[in-house]
Amino acid sequence: MLPSGRRRAGALSPLTTTLALLLLFTSTASAAVLGIDFGTLNIKAALVKPGIPLDIVLTKDSKRKESAALAFQPTRDDKNNIVVKEGSFPERAYGGDALALQGRMPGEVFPNLKQLLGISGDRAAEKVATYKQRYPAVQAEHVEALGTTVFKSAAFPSEHLPYSVEELVGMELANIKRNAELMAGKGSSVNDAVITIPNFYTADEKRAIVHAAYFAGFNVLGLISDGLAVGLDYAKTRTFPDVSKGETPEYHLVFDMGAGSTTASVLRFQSKSVKDVGKFNKTIQEVTVQGVGWDRTLGGDALNHVILDDFVAKLMAKSEVESRGTTEAEVRSNGRVMARFWKEAERVRQVLSANSDTSAGFEEILPDIDLRVKLSRAEFEKLTADYAKRVTTPLEDALKMAKLTSKDLKSVILHGGAIRTPFVQSQLEAVVDDKAKLRSNVNPDESAVFGAAFKAASLSPSFKVKEIRDSEAATYAASLVYQDNGKERKQGLFTPKSPAGAGATIKQVTFKDREDFAFGFTQSVEGADRPILEVKVENLTASVDQLKSKFSCEKDDMIVRFGVKLNANFGLPDVVSGSVGCEVEDVAKSGGVGDSVKGWLGLGKKKDQEPLTGEDDTPVEDVSATPSSASGSSSASSSSSGSKETASSPPKTRVEVVMLKFSTSPQGNPQPDAAQVQRLGERLKEFDASDRARTARDEAQNVLESYTYSVRDFLENADFSAVSTKAQREEISKLLQTTKDWMESGEPGKAATEVLKEKYQALKNLVDPIKARRTENAQRATLVPALQKSLDKAKKSIAKYQDKIEKAKASLTASSSSTTSAPPAASSDVDDLEEPDTSSAPEPEASKEPSPLLNLDMTSINSVYDEITTWLSEKVAEQGKLKPFEDPVLLVKDLERRSTELKDAVDDLVRRASVKPTVKKPPKPKASPKPKPSKKAESDDAAPAEREPADTPEADGEKPVKGGESIEDMMDWLNKARDKQKDAEVPPRDEL
Repeated sequence: MLPSGRRRAGALSPLTTTLALLLLFTSTASAAVLGIDFGTLNIKAALVKPGIPLDIVLTKDSKRKESAALAFQPTRDDKNNIVVKEGSFPERAYGGDALALQGRMPGEVFPNLKQLLGISGDRAAEKVATYKQRYPAVQAEHVEALGTTVFKSAAFPSEHLPYSVEELVGMELANIKRNAELMAGKGSSVNDAVITIPNFYTADEKRAIVHAAYFAGFNVLGLISDGLAVGLDYAKTRTFPDVSKGETPEYHLVFDMGAGSTTASVLRFQSKSVKDVGKFNKTIQEVTVQGVGWDRTLGGDALNHVILDDFVAKLMAKSEVESRGTTEAEVRSNGRVMARFWKEAERVRQVLSANSDTSAGFEEILPDIDLRVKLSRAEFEKLTADYAKRVTTPLEDALKMAKLTSKDLKSVILHGGAIRTPFVQSQLEAVVDDKAKLRSNVNPDESAVFGAAFKAASLSPSFKVKEIRDSEAATYAASLVYQDNGKERKQGLFTPKSPAGAGATIKQVTFKDREDFAFGFTQSVEGADRPILEVKVENLTASVDQLKSKFSCEKDDMIVRFGVKLNANFGLPDVVSGSVGCEVEDVAKSGGVGDSVKGWLGLGKKKDQEPLTGEDDTPVEDVSATPSSASGSSSASSSSSGSKETASSPPKTRVEVVMLKFSTSPQGNPQPDAAQVQRLGERLKEFDASDRARTARDEAQNVLESYTYSVRDFLENADFSAVSTKAQREEISKLLQTTKDWMESGEPGKAATEVLKEKYQALKNLVDPIKARRTENAQRATLVPALQKSLDKAKKSIAKYQDKIEKAKASLTASSSSTTSAPPAASSDVDDLEEPDTSSAPEPEASKEPSPLLNLDMTSINSVYDEITTWLSEKVAEQGKLKPFEDPVLLVKDLERRSTELKDAVDDLVRRASVKPTVKKPPKPKASPKPKPSKKAESDDAAPAEREPADTPEADGEKPVKGGESIEDMMDWLNKARDKQKDAEVPPRDEL
């Protein structure tokens, strides 16, 4: 397929440039993105929003991380039995609140769900078995036909469809989303996110976490490995060696040991000069993954399990347990016992990271049996000796893949909660050539989430961040699978080290098919090929017929080609283009008007629109999908040579290309169709609506309960007794007692929100009028004197301005009687005309400005004053006749309104009194007309070409010819012309 032409940078039209600048500076005020570090034990999130750069999202308890746990709280009756009702939903608890319920309802708490995402086959059975060992009360089951693990809850009827692990994880992520939107502020929405994943995630696991995020309402901008996320956080405030200047890049290894797994990532950090706009270059930072290693089961949970096993062994060794005949299987299947053991095992491990020994106590771990356990660090390290040997394997695998040694590393960046375990660091020190390379130069708990948030901001068009080009490694080899003569063929495309992101290669795969066909991609995971994507070509047959009928192309001469690339944001093979083409005879055409216009506008002709050599950073490889190349090797050529086939083509031929339509469908674990996804999404929305309704009901109940205490205090207050009657108080007291009895009966727990609001409103309707009278009486005592004082001030202001008006009128009358007429400036019009041009007429004496008070209208202020004075007098008299417990007629709101009305009237009077009246300026005296010019002067006003010889400059000062003069020549000619005019005593002309 021929490369598509693109315009040179310097040939953009002004309109295109303007639109590009508008798009560049356009930003959505409410735009916000989220980076999520989804861990086995905890979930952390960092928000990026205009005004909030990279800040951790706090939980409702103001913690910087949320425990990765979810719980359902079933509805119970008076006898504490679970009430199951179709169509109803239990209350959900998240994080620490969920874990707190493990002791009472272990089967309804779902922690550490990350390890169950996207699993399949034998690994799924193993993972689910391990999960049920740790949480035996949880009803979890892997359903291979659905491609997911499902969970049942006693809070729902038995026929209720179980919840998948993706749905439960979606609920946890939705809780994070709500916290982020609360932090972002009212009216803000947080929809875009980047989520961290371990570097060993397969296509199925990546899709599972994306599905979960979809259920939470997120648009996943991309997935980023934990190691690369830490690398971005490390790089965002640093600069690295410039390889464009021959400097050597830096290599760092991120060793991440969390609760569920351990990973190692070798990262290359470097600076590089790349082409910028026009002829300019810019320096960017690059962070690329060079090698990865991992251990899926080595983490804090595995070490906790060792301690838990020690607890069980010591419990079984107690004589009381042996005498009862309790078996170990019975203990391990007891959900409450295992939940208590697991919680304490995690605490013990964390304590032993800083202390040499610790103890744990369990009261009534079994009926009438207590357990007290002591554990030292030496004993713990002996129990975990087999795990300690596995610590360095991920590091060694990552170095091997990167073809480096520990001597090539500048540092080993430690990340993850389990990295604090003492024997972990001692094992790393044994394999690193220099102990000083082990560094905690990033936040071991939050570096990954900050890197994910930085990545999210860089992918969002609403933010401009430091330019860091990053690239993941494919981790798993990917191959092309297709049919050839009825046989399945496989063609290797990507290796585990192939880059996904900056520097990724486009594989141009050529096929022999000339009819609609299908091909797919597989991922090599642990020695087995798993299908990940199927591609169906939809219009190849029609396109071949079109080329044959329209251009007389032969099928054997046609080329079918597809471009395949590792997706930069998800690391999976992605088909970016498809085409079929053939060479046809080219008829030479002369350049038309269009080419001329393009050249005039600076857009260039067609030949100027070819791709610039070396301008495209994406390398291209040609791969032939033929049986001879099924061994996995591929013929590669550079992007410059492989993309310019037309350069070597005969000058009178061209390649006619038809773009192909194709559809893709994910393979591997069964994926829900669109209808199923919509149905599951609706179910989660109903769950959310149930939570909102429950929250509203609980709030209504709390408001009612709080109000009953307020009314009780109200009845005991003597101030309210003065503004109410005995009958009114007795009515309130009776209703209050009835409401309290109803609340103590337990009915509020069953009552609907509307019932609670009605009871609250019934009390409020009786109490509010009494409270209003008390408030009115208290505020009226202050507002009435204040309004009367304002009226007195207004009265004085009116009298003052009335006096000023009278004085201004008297002054105007006196001034008019003393005015005399001024003598004329000239004896006659003729005399005026004969005055020389240089004389000036005498300025008339400026008239005295009239006072602004002369036309001041006092009608409006007098009207407002009289109206308010009368109103206040009448209302005060009416109010004085009323009892304190009667509804007032002189209301506070009316007093405030009248005060504002009076103030506005006075302010208007002051404003009008200060406005100066407009005074007409006397007309300027007419200038004396100039003497009538002579004929000689008239001739001087003619064009230079018509001058008489006597008036023209000398030969060496002739005026330059029009079109050939310079500024110096013209100025020289003007100066000489002025000198000659002075000698002739002729006034200079206006135009010169």
